[in-house]
Amino acid sequence: MRKWLPSWLTQRLNGADVGIDLGTSTTLVYVRGKGIVVREPSVVALNTKTSTVVAVGAEARAMLGRTPQHLRAIRPVVEGVISEFDIAQEMMRHFLSRALAREPMSLFGPRVVVGVPTGITTVEIRAVRDAAQAAGAREVHIIEEPIAAALGIRLPLRDAQGSMVVDIGGGTTDIAVLSLGGVVESRNLRIAGDTFDRDIATYLRNEFKLLVGEKTAEEVKWAVGAVRELPKSLEVVLRGRDVVEGLPREVVVTDRDVREAILPSVHAILEGVREVVEATPPEVLADIMQRGAYLVGGGALLRGMPELFQEALGIPFSVAPEPLLAVVRGTAVVLEDVEAHRDMLVTHDEEEIVAPQ
Repeated sequence: MRKWLPSWLTQRLNGADVGIDLGTSTTLVYVRGKGIVVREPSVVALNTKTSTVVAVGAEARAMLGRTPQHLRAIRPVVEGVISEFDIAQEMMRHFLSRALAREPMSLFGPRVVVGVPTGITTVEIRAVRDAAQAAGAREVHIIEEPIAAALGIRLPLRDAQGSMVVDIGGGTTDIAVLSLGGVVESRNLRIAGDTFDRDIATYLRNEFKLLVGEKTAEEVKWAVGAVRELPKSLEVVLRGRDVVEGLPREVVVTDRDVREAILPSVHAILEGVREVVEATPPEVLADIMQRGAYLVGGGALLRGMPELFQEALGIPFSVAPEPLLAVVRGTAVVLEDVEAHRDMLVTHDEEEIVAPQ
């Protein structure tokens, strides 16, 4: 748009700037000038009889495990990538509509920056682009989540210094060593918060003979979850169905139970981080040893996580401020000046998609 046009007319023609952290568990939407305006579970409730969307976000998540036969509560993003294109499109359309409800009407749709896991395929990237464009975006840019997270927590990515970010999300864990505006070493693991939830549900079935749903397992994780022994034990009363008798039953679950359930998966993440560290050039690794590494994403909030990483790897680890918001804040940084960050965006040998105008 020509620079001599007044800002209000440019906005009216071009629409808003929107950043999206399209997570497996939670979707966050940022609108430039307004901040983070949507923070909802990535769940859609669908009426299978009429093929219509009944609910999106928190309302749909409340239906998980409780729907009648004609309703399905669907997570359209699995392990960080879109698995149900049409449902993901409807979810993004709903969240964009909510985010832009009070924005002035524009001739074209918003410009959108979306965070995606590292290492996803060109087809999966294309699905994200197409879903955002079908939801109304006029222009779609893709950025890898570790880079977005590093921008969001204000790490000096352009400097000749090494930085390390471990993003433990809902569906994937992204491990990245960054320097001079790019990725030095990285790895994507399909082990993260949802894996922990399944571990807990499996442990309860095997050790307590109790069946619980994924939502209940997640609630237990946040209530008493820890990866190291705590000074004072935590416990929670849990209700589920007895495997043997098929009747309701209560049990007391402690932080030790959760720790035993999830530690194999946590150790798999640690091993992935170790492999990235071992492949990192010595000069970059020296920077990380001096400045420390950062944990972001929901998994960073599990009790004892940074201490466990530091003990296992010998690198100072800390939880970034507001780790759940790091990626979406990174998209906000990109939106401030897309051209200045263009070299950090994902292209995969194809141009950024721009809707016909």
